[in-house]
Amino acid sequence: MDNDEILDDIGALVEEERSLRQRTGGLLPEERARLADLEVRLDQSWDLLRQRRAKTEFGEDPDTATLRPPSEVESYRN
Repeated sequence: MDNDEILDDIGALVEEERSLRQRTGGLLPEERARLADLEVRLDQSWDLLRQRRAKTEFGEDPDTATLRPPSEVESYRN
């Protein structure tokens, strides 16, 4: 997967997230679970894109970047 494909995936995930957040009257339990899943997948996708860009910047092969597990990307500190 290249950077453009990752950005396309991010765009689709953001659109779905936006759609869920704009619903009025609250979300069903399965919709809340889907929203939580989208948030994790977005964090993973952004992390993967940052890894690829960093590897490119430092002359490494961006294709060696890997999707990190949710437990890792969700424990990052700002």
